[in-house]
Amino acid sequence: MVLQPADVSGFQTQGSSLEADEASVTAEDPALTPRAWWVWWKDRNIYQGLEESILMIRDVLRERKFDGVLGFSQGAAFAAVISALLERPHLYPPFLVDGEPPHPPFEFCVAVSGFKIGYDIGERIFTPSYSTPTLHVIGKMDVVVIEERSRKLVAVSANKRVEEHEGGHFVPSNTSWRKFLCKYMKNPGTTIPSPNASSSGTATPSNVDGSHMPQQMKL
Repeated sequence: MVLQPADVSGFQTQGSSLEADEASVTAEDPALTPRAWWVWWKDRNIYQGLEESILMIRDVLRERKFDGVLGFSQGAAFAAVISALLERPHLYPPFLVDGEPPHPPFEFCVAVSGFKIGYDIGERIFTPSYSTPTLHVIGKMDVVVIEERSRKLVAVSANKRVEEHEGGHFVPSNTSWRKFLCKYMKNPGTTIPSPNASSSGTATPSNVDGSHMPQQMKL
């Protein structure tokens, strides 16, 4: 969904039309257009665009196969939604394709600065929980998605691991975190030392041990 200028600050207030100069920038470089999976109308608790986004991802999943999903912020909330839906797609029948799920359940979900959505769909699929192995990454200084909000998503994750970093609203990317995320996505069911216990180095995030990286959907 294309965001209007008034939407960007918090997805809570009704957007206004793009001004002429803003529309011109969007037309010149569509890649710079701010977008979201949905816009939340706080006063009415409506997630505008959520159902359309779910169906769009359904169509991708029916054509391609992924080992797992990684999402940041609103994308992390959405990653958890898709992970839960793949476990129990009958809870939202439009997600089914000819009565069958579009894709097997994910092997892992990585939710960085995630949160639990409300709304009818969220309440259904997260009651009482979902079981996809999920790594929850929380920034101690995050003022956009504060820890209390992220912990609500953690609470409905039955197979969870929580790691914190000292920063704010971003995906931690120093060497120890890159190596940790790489290892987690390759083997989400194994015991991997916390990135906070690792020392920094010069390794790069791709193919740390030379093996194939899993196919993850990025939201």
